[in-house]
Amino acid sequence: MLLTGDRAFRASLSKMEPHRSSLVVLHNAMIVTMDSESRVYGNGAIVIERDRIKAIGHSVDLLRQFGDVAGEVIDLRGQILLPGFVNTHVHTSQQLGRGIADDVDLVTWLHDRIWPYEASMTEEDSYISTLLCGIELIHSGVTCFAEAGGQHVPGMARAVESLGLRACLAQSVMDSGEGLPASWAVRTAQDCMQSQKELYEKHHDTADGRIRIWLGIRQIMNCTDELLLATRDTARELKTGIHMHVAEIPYENQLVTETRNVDHGTVTYLEKVDFLQDNLLTAHTVWVNSTEVGFLSQAGVKVSHCPAAAMKMLGFAPITEMLDAGICVSLGTDGAPSNNRMSVVDEMYLASLINKGREVFKNGVTDPTALPAETVLRMATINGAKSVLWDDEIGSLEVGKKADMLVINASTWHMVPLHDCISGLVYCMRTENIDSVMCNGQWIMKDKRILSVNEVMFRAYSIDCMQLIHRGQIETMFLLLMPSRSCLCGSCHHFQLPFCNPLLCFFSTKKHEASQSLSSFFSLPAWLSNYFGSIFWQLPKFCSWSF
Repeated sequence: MLLTGDRAFRASLSKMEPHRSSLVVLHNAMIVTMDSESRVYGNGAIVIERDRIKAIGHSVDLLRQFGDVAGEVIDLRGQILLPGFVNTHVHTSQQLGRGIADDVDLVTWLHDRIWPYEASMTEEDSYISTLLCGIELIHSGVTCFAEAGGQHVPGMARAVESLGLRACLAQSVMDSGEGLPASWAVRTAQDCMQSQKELYEKHHDTADGRIRIWLGIRQIMNCTDELLLATRDTARELKTGIHMHVAEIPYENQLVTETRNVDHGTVTYLEKVDFLQDNLLTAHTVWVNSTEVGFLSQAGVKVSHCPAAAMKMLGFAPITEMLDAGICVSLGTDGAPSNNRMSVVDEMYLASLINKGREVFKNGVTDPTALPAETVLRMATINGAKSVLWDDEIGSLEVGKKADMLVINASTWHMVPLHDCISGLVYCMRTENIDSVMCNGQWIMKDKRILSVNEVMFRAYSIDCMQLIHRGQIETMFLLLMPSRSCLCGSCHHFQLPFCNPLLCFFSTKKHEASQSLSSFFSLPAWLSNYFGSIFWQLPKFCSWSF
């Protein structure tokens, strides 16, 4: 079983102790609130009642007021308490594809690597992938994320509910253009909208209100005007958000200019058709000019800055210009095949350094004041909450807001001495400093141990897989599973391999054959053989084979 039973155990305890106070007091902490006044409490305390913050202030005052009536009082021993990070651009379904598309251009990355991979996934694959992604997100301090769009939202939702995270989930939709897998190419705009409306009806505001359903547009190069405008109108009707990749590469702007009769590119066209609005979250948004920055600002559009993924494939986004124009800019990691680290902690560090360095190219002189630490920390917290339209409840530590927060151990060698806590959180902190994570008033990680799923089991599976590789058993297995070199699925073409292997049918309609072979050969459970199948196709990189 993936679930540990911790949640059920806690629920049973609460029934056995009906008179126990629901109040929890966390004290003796440096509290960084990220509120509108940027308040920091040197020796602060916070009182939590069920899923919300009841009080925040100095430890001595709150202990005097609530210490005797609280059901639990926790001494944080001087650790830092911070709002949970909001990752505003994630592809949870891509977690199993980490490493399958490194060092290639975006069009190759999409058409030949990622879309064939995504098109072959089942709901169960998406569930497993989202669990694995969620584990990494929790360890990096994320309590809420915005899914940029996969194909199996029910699988994602099931994983999010199990993990205890908060999420805005979207289905990736496209109805035209080049490079689409056969199963996607037949979809019409009406099909895309109908499926998203059904997902909204089934999953919106579920998991104790932690899941919201957004609408997704993958990119303008693969959608018709009909789909664009229907998405805009439906989002207004449902009062939900839209997540879209925008202005990622120069080719995108060139194509839009040539085919849609505008003088620059994607943002100019979206402004022309009245698609820009305050419930739109645009990812990357790299290739925009000053006029388009103005369009984004005037419409209240939010931007997710993904520095690692941008540097890997896209380019320098004009982030300082966007912030100067009043645009709400937040931070995202993107997916595992494009980053490849799912850590907002890393993105904070990169965002500041990359944008300071960009000033040299822009102005010819350095500007160390560009994107200071406090601005970056706001991008990861309250700006993230604003970007996902949830800032009334999350993004800062304030009375009445949801209890989404992190406990950070700043006593490690790379964080001491800590003269400036804000600076230290951006320039010194690493993922391993995240000690505990609370979402919706529940601990989902405590003392670096995830409570909601069996993390140890997942780690053991990965270790077992690598041991098989090192023992040389994988080559024998592949020979047994390769009775013929005739192509079954076309994956050899997509992944530029010199042969076709039935295991590659994990990425095709015949993937169950590969999973069954794995299951019988190693006596593995079906879901685990599916998981192994998703990564075994990469093994030629690691094994010395002659073909």
